Amino acid sequence: MAQSKGPLDGVKVVACSTAQAGTVPYMLMADLGAEVIKIEVPNGGDNSRGSSIFPGLPSTYFETNNRGVKSMTLNLKNPEAREILHKLVARADIFGQNFRPGAAEKNGFGYEDLKKINPKLVYVSISGYGPKGPNAALPGTDSMAQALGGIAQAYSQPGQPLRTGIVSVADETCAILAFGGMLAALHCARTQGIGQKVECSLLGGQIRLMGWTLTTAMWRNQDPVTGQARITGTAERPGISASFNDANGKPLVFQLSGNGEWKDAMSALGFYDRLVEAGFGNLGVAITSEEQRKALLSKLDSLFATGPRDRWVDILRKADIVSAPINTLLEASNDPDVVANGYVTEVEYPEYGKKLKVHGTPWQFSETPAKIGVAPKLGEHNDALLAELGYTDADIQGLRERKVI
Repeated sequence: MAQSKGPLDGVKVVACSTAQAGTVPYMLMADLGAEVIKIEVPNGGDNSRGSSIFPGLPSTYFETNNRGVKSMTLNLKNPEAREILHKLVARADIFGQNFRPGAAEKNGFGYEDLKKINPKLVYVSISGYGPKGPNAALPGTDSMAQALGGIAQAYSQPGQPLRTGIVSVADETCAILAFGGMLAALHCARTQGIGQKVECSLLGGQIRLMGWTLTTAMWRNQDPVTGQARITGTAERPGISASFNDANGKPLVFQLSGNGEWKDAMSALGFYDRLVEAGFGNLGVAITSEEQRKALLSKLDSLFATGPRDRWVDILRKADIVSAPINTLLEASNDPDVVANGYVTEVEYPEYGKKLKVHGTPWQFSETPAKIGVAPKLGEHNDALLAELGYTDADIQGLRERKVI
């Protein structure tokens, strides 16, 4: 039986992109069958090739963000290299770049330059702050977007300074939004014949990630209460999402809505009678009084500290209450649901003589499943891609000698 093709089979992408937000959208496309040609500078390539390297292993950074793509080296300061890029763009559906604002235009691959070559081209540009505003021309990073976008408050504790996190949530959010945006624009190009520029930013993605919590803050004109619990709603219909440590200091979380679920959950745990004695038979009192809120959380702290996490989570789930252990990154990679759904998988690396754990795919396609590849060697696909453009072996050798590739 012929191997199934990915859902994006036939889509051609050229990307002059580096780092994380600029590469992950195209890695996702490669997972789903698109041909993605990554343009890199000769003699070194993407700087992230040298990031996070362990002895005897490839770069975790580069591998995670560039698997399944093809690598082509071009010295875009050279007119011949720009000519090759333009030939690739003429055949492409999508072009992507995340250079500092203005750099693409300076080097001959801005939107206005490339749409003359391919009017149906979807041109994706990723920046730090967005195309408008006082800081539009500045470079951006994940930590900058986390700092400006409000997520530092999401995991802060009252009285403690706000800090950005270790996981690149701004990069990844922007990347996923860029992925969706380019597919929407591709649909438009194919159905209406209209190419266009799609602009995403690290900051814009981070603001979107704040969701309804940001809307609530804006409507109330007041920052949310932070800490171990999120108590929301009204006294008549309260909700709670809170984390607690068990007898061994291992954290768990549960979330419920309404006094009915509150009673069901606390009764299943064996806590309800003691909570009633303390005045918390109704969760709504924690909304109307900050003092009561603190007292309730303190009481729950002491109750959850009397038993093991797995027991509490099991009881709550059997009572149809949403609950889960709070995983570390390593625990998350081994979580049974993560593994069962292929969100983490293993890939063979013959060069290193190992099978290594990697990100799987977040999607399940019944007929055209994703295929997990590996990142390319620098310039690995130069000869094959240039041959497709009509260059002979002698031509390619000449390009090397002239340091075009």
